[in-house]
Amino acid sequence: MKAKKPESLSSWDIVFPNDANPIGTMFGGKLMAIMDEMAGITAARFCGRPSVTASTEAFIFKNPVKVGDRLETIARVVWVGRTSLVVKVEVFSENPVKNKKRTSCTSAHFNMVAVDDNGKPTQVPQLIVGTDLEKQDFEVAEIVKNQALIRKKEVQKIRGIER
Repeated sequence: MKAKKPESLSSWDIVFPNDANPIGTMFGGKLMAIMDEMAGITAARFCGRPSVTASTEAFIFKNPVKVGDRLETIARVVWVGRTSLVVKVEVFSENPVKNKKRTSCTSAHFNMVAVDDNGKPTQVPQLIVGTDLEKQDFEVAEIVKNQALIRKKEVQKIRGIER
């Protein structure tokens, strides 16, 4: 399987009143769903296979997203293993009427798993990491992935689950 360079994908949404709570800010769960969808598309394009979400890590809600804001969601594969990959997703908002200022709102890492036609994990291409930013994102994602695995093992141990 040929190694691949990371590719940034982006999409745009607009926040409507039905996406928001009574104070006019977007539901966090709605934003998480948009990010998860973008992570899945990005992972699938990188792998050339469907990918499923295994877990989400390090969600950071920095600034509120308000009704009427436009959202740009940017996703990129930042780490790969044998069958899994980590997709970094960032969300920026801008209000087209009030100030047009671009604001960083949210970021997170999504642990994805590529699956074959039977829904079983399948090998993913290796990641070509070239730029300083790609190297930094790779290192951060490796920490995020390792912490997720440690947490999973600790939870399984407490619950008496052996795998």
